[in-house]
Amino acid sequence: MNSRDEIFLTLRDALVELFELEPERVTLEANLYQDLEIDSIDAVDLIDHIKRQTGKKIAAEEFKSVRTVGDVVEAVHRMVNPEAA
Repeated sequence: MNSRDEIFLTLRDALVELFELEPERVTLEANLYQDLEIDSIDAVDLIDHIKRQTGKKIAAEEFKSVRTVGDVVEAVHRMVNPEAA
């Protein structure tokens, strides 16, 4: 799970599984809170899922600035590819 595409596909699958979303709703531009109706508790579940998938914990302060699925993809990409940051 190193490329942005792989991260997006894994993230989309997680959002569909965890929050029972339709896959077509999960786009890079989708706002987590408005479009996908994810609340703060859901965000914690998502962070935990990302940690299990990557073996790395995403910093809470990093996640605070995340608004869209694309933002999450970028945050995870920076986390798993620190040399690219």
